[in-house]
Amino acid sequence: MTLVSSKEFVSNESKYFDLALDEDVCIRRGEYIFYLVSRPVEKQYPPQPILEPDDDFRRAITIDELHRRVKDNVHKWYSERYENNSNT
Repeated sequence: MTLVSSKEFVSNESKYFDLALDEDVCIRRGEYIFYLVSRPVEKQYPPQPILEPDDDFRRAITIDELHRRVKDNVHKWYSERYENNSNT
């Protein structure tokens, strides 16, 4: 692992980018350390097209529908509880 200052990194960017292909390069700036990570560019270009919605997506409900259903169920649960407690 190679640790360099941010000033050194800026002065020799290409050197450290090349070095990052084979080993870890850490750049220190103040109290922080940044890691230079290398990985190959994805070979697929242009990116994959957006997939068509699947069945899970088609069965999804809107936030308004969820709110309405929850509200209905809460009212139902409270009314059942109130009715059960008032009978005792």
